[in-house]
Amino acid sequence: MADRSTAAVGVADEGGEAPPAAQQDGATPDGTTTDDQDSGTAGDGTPPQDAANGTKSTEKAAEKTAQTLTITAEPRPAKPESPEPEASASETPATEPAKPERSKPRAAKPERSKPEPANPGSAQPEPTEPKPKSAPSAPELHSGHRLARRYQLAECVTRVDGFSSWRAVDEKLRRAVGIHLLPADHPRSRQVLAAARSAALLGDPRFVQVLDAVEEDDLVYVIHEWLPDAVSLADLLAAGPLEPHEAYQMASQVSQGMAAAHREGLAHLRLDPGAVLRTSSGQYRIRGLAVAAALRGLNSDRPQRQDTEAVGALLYAALTQRWPYEEDAHGLTGLPKGVGLVAPDQVRAGVHRGMSDVAMRALVNDGATASREESPCTTTEELAKAIAGIPRIRPPEHPAPVYRQPAFQQQPQQPSGYSVAGPATGRLTAPPPALPGRTGSALKWAVSALLIVAIGLGSWQLADALKSRENHAPRKPSTSQTPNKQPAPAPVAPLRIVDVKDFDPLGDGSETPSDIKKVDDDDPGTYWQTSWYARADLGGLKPGVGVVLDLGSPRRVSSVTVEVLGDTDLSLMAAPSGTKTRPTRLEGFSKVASGSGAQHVTLKPAGQVTSRYLLVWLTKLPKDSDGRFRGKISEISVMG
Repeated sequence: MADRSTAAVGVADEGGEAPPAAQQDGATPDGTTTDDQDSGTAGDGTPPQDAANGTKSTEKAAEKTAQTLTITAEPRPAKPESPEPEASASETPATEPAKPERSKPRAAKPERSKPEPANPGSAQPEPTEPKPKSAPSAPELHSGHRLARRYQLAECVTRVDGFSSWRAVDEKLRRAVGIHLLPADHPRSRQVLAAARSAALLGDPRFVQVLDAVEEDDLVYVIHEWLPDAVSLADLLAAGPLEPHEAYQMASQVSQGMAAAHREGLAHLRLDPGAVLRTSSGQYRIRGLAVAAALRGLNSDRPQRQDTEAVGALLYAALTQRWPYEEDAHGLTGLPKGVGLVAPDQVRAGVHRGMSDVAMRALVNDGATASREESPCTTTEELAKAIAGIPRIRPPEHPAPVYRQPAFQQQPQQPSGYSVAGPATGRLTAPPPALPGRTGSALKWAVSALLIVAIGLGSWQLADALKSRENHAPRKPSTSQTPNKQPAPAPVAPLRIVDVKDFDPLGDGSETPSDIKKVDDDDPGTYWQTSWYARADLGGLKPGVGVVLDLGSPRRVSSVTVEVLGDTDLSLMAAPSGTKTRPTRLEGFSKVASGSGAQHVTLKPAGQVTSRYLLVWLTKLPKDSDGRFRGKISEISVMG
């Protein structure tokens, strides 16, 4: 309690009431009040009953009274004896100086039992009971800030509606990650945490994976994958519409991914061209599942129908480079106003008819176009089936590149009538003039005649020498040179793969058999993957897993090319040429080649190999984005 000499209540000349002494205990030497000095003890040394909470009526009365009083800083003579408590202004006349009187402690006006120092300058605040502190505000974030002693913020990508999105670095795994940040007291923080944890459980590779969702230091942050080599669909459409095959791949992969999410009860609700990414391998990934909507507080009564319409809008934009509504959005121009929804093949020439019909069936169009009478696609499951029913669209055949000789390697063209003098001078000199008159003509004829005679004599001597050598050389049978000739190599041609089968003889007998056909579907955007393992050597559980190729009959194999995703070690094994049934044990194959790589791995046997059954054997798997190890094969081709 500050001393009365430093914050005394001055009595006005015209009269008035001074505030109670208990209300002046929170004053500071400069006349201001503080909030952390309200606790104390009663005059008898026992804590007051309402010291913690105080009485609201007393505080309001003190504030009302303080508005009519004049606060002065008159020094009061110090008394070395034990100081007495202050008397209330109501007990002291306004016209007489205040006399110190002892007053009994009251619950509403708690006072300390210990005496206060008389000297205002040497007054020291006595220890008070701790007051509950309000929740600290979220720290100011900037580039270089670290979260959980692991994630270092690098660049702010988005800052809107109370949250921010960052590109960061995971210093522990040395990789880039993305982070959504918002204060813990944000009204949508609970919703964001729940959405992130639900999306993390999906584990579908067609989505950008959520790696972690944490509440720490008054912050809520969601960690997700960062794909530095990926390009958003919005950036692709800025250059022009997609080719029919590329649009087919995008719509197929996005609709299948959203169908898988809907089966788990998850929705996106913000599926636009910026939420679809295309990786360098041709795979499309969806980011922001459930989390993007939670960050912005979006919800829907029909989430599956809304996501289905969003996929239809993406397909429409991919075919036409136009947004299928009147408003411009996502960097795309909308449709003309008053025209309504027009089919993509009527907006732009050359649009695939089947893809145009599917886009119209997915959009809100009261079904499909009136000329086809096809049912609408109200779910992504129906949309994925409709896209799969389209006749297969082949990728475009690009002409072979023509390589030209660099300009610095080409010989400069010499002007007619001139010759280069030499590298030392580099000057062009004119040829000497012809000899004038009859002398020049005679010399020309003489030189020509001599040249003709010389050529004739040389030819005659050469023919005579060859004839003489032929007469003296021993005759050999015409078949003597045949054994010395090397046999012409057999032409190399691709071999047809009749059947493929997953191979896991030392495990449970199967390794993701549902996707095994994707290694021979001529589609680099799809792939077969193994189960996940804790280590690259398949967790030390088995030496490997693989794929068995059936060529239909024993064929000569010159090489096998395997398209993999990630750094993988492979071996090529072959069954004996007389094998008529597919081996079920590893001992039924023998190793003929091995190799490793991150994209294209070509396995060439050292000698001639003839077999019907080939085994592509994976012995070392790459690390996936979730820190686990999986092998992935998109295509396999065999050359004979």
